[in-house]
Amino acid sequence: LDVREPHEWAAGHLPGAVHAPLAALDASAAGVDLGAPLVAVCASGVRSARAAERLRASGASDVRSLAGGLAAWRAAGLIVRR
Repeated sequence: LDVREPHEWAAGHLPGAVHAPLAALDASAAGVDLGAPLVAVCASGVRSARAAERLRASGASDVRSLAGGLAAWRAAGLIVRR
């Protein structure tokens, strides 16, 4: 679940990610299954940690924040889609 802003999403995102900007995060509107394992991601891990907290408060049973965000993903040489 990519919680970055639209311009950040357009610059590249993780394969299979669903875009749901933190400012407008509504798991039900984004079609998020709160019973499924979820990973929130942002640029550095700050917004995704906030998103994970919000998702837990909404009833998500297994949600994590990607430590280091997309910056860490890229640093590890992993794929980012445009």
